[in-house]
Order: sequence, then C-alpha cells, then structure tokens
Amino acid sequence: MNVVLSSYVNYKDEIIKAILFKVAAIFLLFNPQVFAVNIISNVTADTKSLSVNQLRRIYSMRQMHWNNGTPIVVYVLASKNPLHQKFCQEELRLFPYQLDRIWHKLTFSGYGVAPIEVQNQQALIKAVQSTKGAIGYVENLSEVSDVNIIKIDD
Repeated sequence: MNVVLSSYVNYKDEIIKAILFKVAAIFLLFNPQVFAVNIISNVTADTKSLSVNQLRRIYSMRQMHWNNGTPIVVYVLASKNPLHQKFCQEELRLFPYQLDRIWHKLTFSGYGVAPIEVQNQQALIKAVQSTKGAIGYVENLSEVSDVNIIKIDD
C-alpha cells in the first residue's frame, strides 16, 4: 500500500491572513497617533498649550518670548525633511516655502534671524532639552524625555 503525502495548503486561510495583515498595516500607516507631529519645549518655557496662531507667531519669529519672559529659541529641521513639511502643513497650516519666505525676509531685511536648523530629530530633541526657552517638534514621543509636550488648541 502506497501512502501519498501531499502538502495540502488551505489557500482560503492564507488569503484571509494576507488580507488581515494588509488591513493592519494600512491602519498603522494612517493612524494619526502613530505618526503625529508633537510640539515640545524646554521645561523652562512653562507652557502646556498654545493656539495655532500663537504657534504660527513663534515660528514666523514674531513672538520672541514665552509668557514668563524667557526668550524663545526656535529649532527646525531642513525644509526638505518630511517631518518639517508635515509640521508646516498640519500644525502651522502653511506650506514650507511660505515659512522659508518669512525667514528669508526677516534675515535679509535685518529685522530678525531664522530659526536654528538641526540635522535630524535626535539633534532637535537634544537641543530643546539643553537650551533654555527652546521649542521644536518631533514625530515619536517615545524618544523624548525631560521636555514639555505642548498641546495645540484650534
């Protein structure tokens, strides 16, 4: 008696697994909590929330001091950085090139200076942690400690 062993694969189960995996991946990609832009500040800023207009004033270099009188030091990533672009569009509700124009106008007219640009998110976090009155933005709060997390009110 010959016994034939066949490798029986239930294709229906495999298809269901593949669909569930793709749905989970899409959910994670588009879940706003996973890749949300978060505003952080040095603990000396002593601010827990800002309006969109206040945040825009800070990043357009028109608000130079926190409510407690501490000078604001603004840190940003490069304009081409995807996180910077996301920050501009979602939080400031501006395009990155609009913010660049504001900074260039201030710099070239002599009425102000542009924010301090850092290379990556880790450098931005370290700069905000170590600079009195600093503000910046991050995508992943799990990497952040010893800073204020600022809520943005509409």
